[in-house]
Amino acid sequence: MREYILVFLIAAAVTSLLTVVAREIALRTGAVAKVRDRDVHAEPVPYLGGIAMLGGLVAAYLVARELPFLSNAGPFVFEDYKLVIIAGAMVCGIGVLDDIFDLDALTKFGGQVLAVGLLTYSGLQFYFFPRPDGYQFLLDPAQGAILTVVVVVATVNAVNFVDGLDGLAAGVVGIGAAAFFLFSYQLANLNSAPLATTAALLSASLAGACAGFLVHNFHPARLFMGDSGSMLIGLVLSTTALTITTQFRGNELTQGADGSQASLLPFLLPLGLPVLILIVPLADLVLAVVRRTRAGRSPFAPDKQHLHHRLLEIGHSHRRAVVIMWLWAALIAFGTVLASLYTGPRMWLALGAMAAVTVALTFVLPRFARPLAEQPPEPVQESAEAPPPDEGEAADSEPSGTL
Repeated sequence: MREYILVFLIAAAVTSLLTVVAREIALRTGAVAKVRDRDVHAEPVPYLGGIAMLGGLVAAYLVARELPFLSNAGPFVFEDYKLVIIAGAMVCGIGVLDDIFDLDALTKFGGQVLAVGLLTYSGLQFYFFPRPDGYQFLLDPAQGAILTVVVVVATVNAVNFVDGLDGLAAGVVGIGAAAFFLFSYQLANLNSAPLATTAALLSASLAGACAGFLVHNFHPARLFMGDSGSMLIGLVLSTTALTITTQFRGNELTQGADGSQASLLPFLLPLGLPVLILIVPLADLVLAVVRRTRAGRSPFAPDKQHLHHRLLEIGHSHRRAVVIMWLWAALIAFGTVLASLYTGPRMWLALGAMAAVTVALTFVLPRFARPLAEQPPEPVQESAEAPPPDEGEAADSEPSGTL
C-alpha cells in the first residue's frame, strides 16, 4: 500500500508542476478557451492540461518500475501499463490538435477508435464475463475487440461531455479511480493473489494525476484540461477493467469479503464497474443526445442544458455545483465497490446514509442558501471622507469564472 501511495503522490506532484509548462505552451500556440454563450467562464483560459496529466502518468510508471515491491510484479503489469500510456498519448495528441485547430467530431472519433484498436491488437481487451455459478462466459477475439472499442470510446466521450465546470471532470474521474483502486486492491487481497496488479497501479496513478491537476483547475481555473485531458483520463479509467479480466478468474471476481457471493450481479463486475463509476457523465451524455435529436439538431450540437448547468439554475454556486457532482460520483463509485465486496444490513445502512446525505445536499441546500442570497444589500451612505477601495481587493472580488 505504501508504494501505491508513493505512486499517487509522484503522479500528483509531476502533474501539478507540468501544468505551468502546459499553460505556457497553450498560450504560445493559441490553445485558449474563448468565452462563448454556453460557457461559464468570463475570461479566456488556456487548454492543454492533458499534457501535464500524461506527464504525471509517465512519471508514475517510471518510478513504479524502480520500487522494491512493484518492480517484482509480473512482467504483464508494466507491459499493460505501457500499452495504456501509448494509447493515451495517441488520444492526448489528437486532443492537443483539437484544442489548437478545432478538429471536427468525425476526425476525433476516428482517432479514438484507432487508439483503442491498438489496445485490442496488442491483446488488451475483454476475454470473458463471470457467471453466477462461478464459471466463465468466454468471448471470441472479435466479440472482445468490438466490446472493448464500444466501452472505451463511450467512456472517453462521456468524460469529454462532462468537462463543463472547473474541476468537474478531473474530480469525477479521480474519485472513480480511487474507488477502482480500492476494489482491485481488496479483490487481490481477498483471493490471496499478488497485490501488484495493473488495475491498482493504473488507478493510483490516474487518481494522483487528477488530484495534481485539480490544484490548478478548481474554480477559478487557471488551466483547462481540454480534449487532450478529458479523452486521456477517460481512456485510462476504462482500460483498468480490461486488465482485471486478464488476472482474475470468474469465481474470484464474484467472491465477497465473507467468502459468499457479492450482492452485485456477477456479470456486471468487469464491464459494469467503470460504467457505473461514470454513470453521472454517461447519463448526461444520453440525455444530451436524446434532447438534441428530439429538437431536430445534431447529437454533437452544443447547448447549455447539461446536468451541471441545471445545478447552477436551481441555486448552487459554481464551486458547490462541482462538489455536488463529486458527491454523486462518490456515492455511485464507492457504493458499487461496497455492494461488490460486502453483503448484509451494515452495507445497506451505509449506502442508505450516503444516499440520504447526497440527496439532501443536492436539493435541500439551495433552499437555505437562496434566502440569504436574495436579501437586499444594506444601503451604504456616501461620504467624502471615505477612503477609496483597495484595487487589489476589488480585483480579487470578481473571480474570472463567476457568472
